[in-house]
Amino acid sequence: MTQNIEQAAEVLKSVWQGNPGTMAELDEECNPNKVCRNMKDVTYDGFGEEGESVAAAWKAKLAREGKLAAGGSIGDLILGSQN
Repeated sequence: MTQNIEQAAEVLKSVWQGNPGTMAELDEECNPNKVCRNMKDVTYDGFGEEGESVAAAWKAKLAREGKLAAGGSIGDLILGSQN
């Protein structure tokens, strides 16, 4: 049993120490400032009426599609209404 604990501790130490080369690669791949080439030109221009905020346009779209519910909770949304 003690040998298993020691082996587990060694594995955890190696994971925590990491591989510096791998960490640099991960930082490059997972950089939050990296622009997704497929989405760089996507905007919400024209989504709503002229001068309307994007939030108001989304709310109007959800209401038109019957997806805007009044009241309820996140739990009701996930688990279904308890009524």
